[in-house]
Amino acid sequence: MRAFIFPGQGSQAVGMGRALAEASAVARAVFEEVDEALGQRLFKLMSEGPEDELQLTENAQPAIMANAIATLRVLEKEGGIRLADKADYVAGHSLGEYSALCAAGALDLPTTALLLKHRGLAMQAAVPVGEGAMAALLGADVEKARIIANVAAEGEVCSVANDNDPSQVVISGTRAAIERAVDIAKEYGAKRAMLLPVSAPFHCPLMQPAADAMEKALADARIDSPLVPVFANVTASPVGDVDTIRRLLVEQVTGMVRWRESVLAMAETGVERFVEFGGKVLTPMVKRIVPDVDATSVITMADIEALAKAL
Repeated sequence: MRAFIFPGQGSQAVGMGRALAEASAVARAVFEEVDEALGQRLFKLMSEGPEDELQLTENAQPAIMANAIATLRVLEKEGGIRLADKADYVAGHSLGEYSALCAAGALDLPTTALLLKHRGLAMQAAVPVGEGAMAALLGADVEKARIIANVAAEGEVCSVANDNDPSQVVISGTRAAIERAVDIAKEYGAKRAMLLPVSAPFHCPLMQPAADAMEKALADARIDSPLVPVFANVTASPVGDVDTIRRLLVEQVTGMVRWRESVLAMAETGVERFVEFGGKVLTPMVKRIVPDVDATSVITMADIEALAKAL
């Protein structure tokens, strides 16, 4: 069994997608469709920068999705591969869940781009810059991270945002609480703690205004049944029902990304191969969670051609 997986924020970089677009008309068509939907030259920004503008959440989210979907579309159209024939599940990390839904046909490409643009803007607007923060706790599992977050909170918001793998958990909340967590992390068993260069405290209760905005946006969005089940971030379980997908995407804005549990659950159902499209962030996490599975990153034309032969 196979799962196709899609990266989240942090996998953006100037130059992303450029070589693929030069090599494939299929990829170029994806980037052009996203540009048209958004009414901006996002692909030019992806290709040429400036980096600080690409890093903005409102740009990074649709850019990462576009790059991942372009990679998948090249595989499908030039490699003659149908996702429904080759993947048993799809999943994505945070915004990557939208990419996964697009890949599985639940969302069309323009709708996905517009939702992610809206999501990025809403997340950025939810908390004034400088008032929130996130930190990575390395060498700490989710239970240690919860203890650290609870001790550091002191009445403020400080909670686990991403349970990425057995040795990497991300916390999110008010800046003061997150800084306290970084200071005490080693006392409670983490090997290292570091503030992350993010512009907002994602996946914590401070994001409630963004969740409210996404509830309105998703209410008007067309969502179809996915071709294969999608593992939802907030439940770490497969979902195919449209109303449930809509509800869980809203909950995801403030909820914890249960990536470690999702990968474990997919492996327990029999998934032996994970293929990451458009990034190489999730692949090492998968290997740390379930070392015996095969995990591959697909980014370049050479990667796509090799995967097409192997599938």
